[in-house]
Amino acid sequence: VQLQASGGGLVQSGGSPRLSCKASGINFRIYTMNWYRQAPGKQRELVGSITSGGGTNYVDSVKGRFTVSRDNAKNTVYLQMNSLKPEDTAVYYCRTSSAGTLYWGQGTQVTVSS
Repeated sequence: VQLQASGGGLVQSGGSPRLSCKASGINFRIYTMNWYRQAPGKQRELVGSITSGGGTNYVDSVKGRFTVSRDNAKNTVYLQMNSLKPEDTAVYYCRTSSAGTLYWGQGTQVTVSS
């Protein structure tokens, strides 16, 4: 199983980048996909999730600003981030689990300048 994240970079406050995470080696459509982030000096936190049926949930700090979506035909999950704030600066990771094993993408850095 491989998860390849992309789309990070340096973004101005208020910007709207979209992260992508392409999965391989799994039957993508049946798995819940998660986006996590880890800011410097902080624990990794769950940002948002999308189930196989398309249901989503988010941490309170990003509700109304971030959207998780998926394209099963492309084995890809997305994180659309809007109205970015400096406190959103972090390394963002995609994650899934299969048969009790967690799989993480390599992480993509998002830095929000004020």
